[in-house]
Amino acid sequence: MITDGTIRVLTIDLTSKSWEVEERPDLFRFLGGVGVGIRLLDENVLYDRDPLDSGQPVIFCVGPLSSIYPVITKTVCMFRSPLTNELGESYAGGRLALAMVYSGYDAIVIKGDSPRPVYLSIGPEGVEFRNAEPLWGVGTEETGRYLREMEPGRSFRSIVRIGPAGENLVRFANLNVDTFRHFGRLGPGAVFGSKNLKALVVFGDRDYPIPKEQQKAYRKLYKKIHDRVTKTDVMEKYHDLGTTVNILKLNAMKGLPTRNLQSATFEKAQEISGEAFAEEKLIRKLSCSSCPIGSIHIAAHRRPFCDKSHEYETSQLAYDHELVFALGSFLGTDSQEDFLTLLDAVEDLGFDVMSAGVLLGWLTEAFANQLVGEEELGTRLEFGYTEGYLHVLRNMAQPKNELYRLLGKGTEAAAEQLGGLDYACTLGRTEMTGYHTGYGAALGQAVGARHSHLDNAGYSLDQTKKYSDPASLVRAMFEEEINRCITNCLIMCLFARSVYDYPTIIEALATIGIEKSEEELKELAREIYRHKIMVKQKMGFDFRKLRFPKRFFETECLNGVLKEEVMQEMLDLYIREVEQLMAGWQDPQEKPATAQAAAEGLRPVPPS
Repeated sequence: MITDGTIRVLTIDLTSKSWEVEERPDLFRFLGGVGVGIRLLDENVLYDRDPLDSGQPVIFCVGPLSSIYPVITKTVCMFRSPLTNELGESYAGGRLALAMVYSGYDAIVIKGDSPRPVYLSIGPEGVEFRNAEPLWGVGTEETGRYLREMEPGRSFRSIVRIGPAGENLVRFANLNVDTFRHFGRLGPGAVFGSKNLKALVVFGDRDYPIPKEQQKAYRKLYKKIHDRVTKTDVMEKYHDLGTTVNILKLNAMKGLPTRNLQSATFEKAQEISGEAFAEEKLIRKLSCSSCPIGSIHIAAHRRPFCDKSHEYETSQLAYDHELVFALGSFLGTDSQEDFLTLLDAVEDLGFDVMSAGVLLGWLTEAFANQLVGEEELGTRLEFGYTEGYLHVLRNMAQPKNELYRLLGKGTEAAAEQLGGLDYACTLGRTEMTGYHTGYGAALGQAVGARHSHLDNAGYSLDQTKKYSDPASLVRAMFEEEINRCITNCLIMCLFARSVYDYPTIIEALATIGIEKSEEELKELAREIYRHKIMVKQKMGFDFRKLRFPKRFFETECLNGVLKEEVMQEMLDLYIREVEQLMAGWQDPQEKPATAQAAAEGLRPVPPS
């Protein structure tokens, strides 16, 4: 394990139903998380094949501090995205990081495919391949219940599974992790589906040894961090209302995307606000393993079994800002019940919520513009019409015609074929997130390594209003993009990013025998980002081909009406920053021509 100066990699081949464990001291200097993940992806990905080719890998990695310090709760999933055809990088909390640590694996690489549906039982003694045919076609909720019963009493256990959307290769299908967490965005669920892989059950009973000479320092630092997390207000908002506190704040500042971004304010924002959910629907708060915050807010959704009897069941659904934006304001959904009804369907079918919501928003407008018709959809669509949206979701998860197979490829692919690109709200071929705050939000998602607002926090920089010119905003975003490479090596929840500054990270690493200076960490962050750019280029990515839909320049936001020429100027500035970072850099695993191409304008590198 990491504490022994090596990275322990479990590689599973679904085709041959075999597995092996390899000790990789050469990966130790990359710490873990995304640092190790991008290396393993580069080693295993098939650059000349489709993302859903059965030979493509899906990789899970944890970090050196996972589970042993507060709020360091995440696991990274690395793959080639079937939605964008380039880098797939997703993060989830829950119990998976804890389960991997105590099963003894720092990384899990899954390759090949099974002729019939399987799920994997992964523990300290290795891997068992189990029949999943009875689960194929079953939703994520029932799949989780079944696996909890079939794999009982396994100490630290985590269950990762897909729903029908993943089975049917919807390009934005997600992975459900322990019911309330997800590897969302970019389609890892479809990668599972392409392998006939229904689920993973990961469990462990090993320990994580702290060096004897460091145990006193470890306990002291643990208490210091725990006290800061729980006894100050630095993370209080995440426990209180959670990220849904943003709904009313963004609405007031003209930053809440509404009705396919036709507006940035929603007249019914109060009804679907964090405050309203807390008063009317909130039943409990949960934490990921090793986190004392309680930032997962759970709502009760009561639904009838049928229309002819007074029989009801209550489901429990985790909600946050991004979900309320995607299935709430973006679709004109103005009641908590309708929002929860949509969320219940999206979760059980196994879609990424943001991608599903933004696609439905575009489709509603495309329907109004007669780009799609009621006959082929099987329903009418209009903003706020929940039954229509439910019909579309169910038919996308199990498509019966070519239109629904096209919709399963994502918003941009559908708009490219049917029309309506000007109002298809995607950035880097990925559906937008819940912030229309300015240039930082749009540019940040477009240029982010995984096309996420969490790559560089451009949306947050917009709200500070500290950056008066494009160059300073771009520079701040670029530096944050690089710094988060270290954050995602550890891998901490980004809610705790202000808690784990560089001095704290250095001190924490020292307690497990890893000595790093601040400059060494910053140089490692630069190297990881360079490697991401290299991998993206070999997959065909080109910054200069990024598209910014006209809708972003039509709807007023927090910082006024955006201008296309300013966005282009900022993109050019960001490209210049990347070119300077890449110039002269040669990765040991790369051929000279690759590094040279990177330094000469970031042109795509042909597949090797």
